[in-house]
Amino acid sequence: QVQLGESGGGLVQAGGSLRLSCAASGRTIHDYAVGWFRQAPGKEREFVAAISWIGGTTNYADSVKERFTISRDDAKNTVDLQMNSLKPEDTAVYYCAAKSFVPSMYYVPRRRDEYDYWGQGTQVTVSS
Repeated sequence: QVQLGESGGGLVQAGGSLRLSCAASGRTIHDYAVGWFRQAPGKEREFVAAISWIGGTTNYADSVKERFTISRDDAKNTVDLQMNSLKPEDTAVYYCAAKSFVPSMYYVPRRRDEYDYWGQGTQVTVSS
């Protein structure tokens, strides 16, 4: 079983950047497809980005395409989310999640119910 922990959240002005990291303990994060989700106050948790188990296939929500980049750092055992050109509507708690069994090495899960493990979240606040 893997434990996930997010870091890198904080307060930033609109147009700024943050880099979130999802660290794994107990298992290597390389064994999982990994996704990032976010939840704003009063809203449902929504998909942001995900990366496949092997192969580096990525998928993004339309709202973050061209601004966010998800990547693996196997040396640090993390999956990172680089967030550029941040907007106030990006304000939310960001969660990483891991899926242990995938139909192919290129599969990128987008639904919350596909994921087996979740971190506790990190707050991102973007001021206007």
